[in-house]
Amino acid sequence: MRDHQPVAQVWQSWGQVIVVSVLGLPLCAAVVWWRATAGHRGRGGRWLGAIAEVGLIAGTLPWLWMVMTPGSEPRSVRLVPLVDLYDVLRGSADTAVVQVVGNLLVFAALGFFLPLRWRLGATAVGVIACAGSVAIETAQWTLDLGRVSSADDVLINTLGAVLAALVSRPWWRRRRAEPVT
Repeated sequence: MRDHQPVAQVWQSWGQVIVVSVLGLPLCAAVVWWRATAGHRGRGGRWLGAIAEVGLIAGTLPWLWMVMTPGSEPRSVRLVPLVDLYDVLRGSADTAVVQVVGNLLVFAALGFFLPLRWRLGATAVGVIACAGSVAIETAQWTLDLGRVSSADDVLINTLGAVLAALVSRPWWRRRRAEPVT
């Protein structure tokens, strides 16, 4: 969370990720269509599963690209929870919004779509997102990417996934009654 980038710098820093993600949308739609229709003509339940599979991957990869892009700070670890968050919230509002919202969105697609594809609840999504976030923070430190590995990033990434899972709850609660294909 220490890479303080105000909103005005987001496009400059991440414009290439945004462009590639938007250009990849037609490919994502084609993969959804292929997964939903290949050998399963007429089975409407396959559409939700195909959308969930593609959505969780396509919605998470751009964020992984961003958080694994080398930064400019010296490598460090911050294990005390809420210290980085406090520092960010004490700074400029632009930086706080970019940092907090960005970290909430890292695993939001995974959190939204995982229960739609597999019979998982919000707790399981939280455990998976927490493990994924710990893996990212560990990789950032191990690969010396010039980023701060922070316990707060793990907390906020996990919270984003759980909140997204709860938003998708009306659909995954319905899905639990259907057989998994």
